[in-house]
Amino acid sequence: MSPPPRQFSEAPLPGFEPVRTRRRAGPEPHQVAHRKRLRARFMQGGAEAMPDYELLELVLFRAIPRRDVKPLAKQLLMEFGDFNAVLAAPSARLTALPGVGESVIQELRIVAAAAERMARARVLDRAVIASWDALLHYCRTCMAHRETEQFRVLYLDRKNILIADEQQASGTVDHVPVYPREVVKRGLELSASALILVHNHPSGDPTPSEADILVTRQIVDAAEVLGLTVHDHLVIGKGREFSFRAEGYL
Repeated sequence: MSPPPRQFSEAPLPGFEPVRTRRRAGPEPHQVAHRKRLRARFMQGGAEAMPDYELLELVLFRAIPRRDVKPLAKQLLMEFGDFNAVLAAPSARLTALPGVGESVIQELRIVAAAAERMARARVLDRAVIASWDALLHYCRTCMAHRETEQFRVLYLDRKNILIADEQQASGTVDHVPVYPREVVKRGLELSASALILVHNHPSGDPTPSEADILVTRQIVDAAEVLGLTVHDHLVIGKGREFSFRAEGYL
């Protein structure tokens, strides 16, 4: 006859603790509900009715999935001023703020790149003169909130269609080196017929400096010798821009 089966006690052995499964911490229920409500409002009414901090929250949701991001969104806006300035903020200044890591910066850069690409699509391969408002929107999107000066040249063909948008130089908060010969030389390489010069003033005031006026004159003179036309020089500030053509400088 077979012996009865052995019985094992469920009590832990002396000196050993039972292994307990640790549940992964997730967002609090009120955070989940808040995120759902915010996303629903965005899908129903779009971004127009949302303040900047709520739109920024939507961006931060992906970067920080398990934390209330409203305080961080408001801190970013307090530090940089508005939604666009947050997107354009330098990485070094962003990471100096508590709670901002690589994932946050990555999400901000993705949104900024998408905005620039959409604005650029409205002017590339189109007659720029007939799409002037779209061109200004593109320049503001790319340059208005930069913290250093950037000088770009838009090269146009005989029909004033934009064939290239190139950054010629970047500089400091109040200076950017520009070489008229290189600007014109590149126009010849692209078989361009006309140029539009664009640079930004990080101070926010688009009033041109004496150096801006001088380098514009040098580029115009060099371009004329080679049969290229300079349609305008735009200085992009925060909220407004200065047109050399409209103000009688060209």
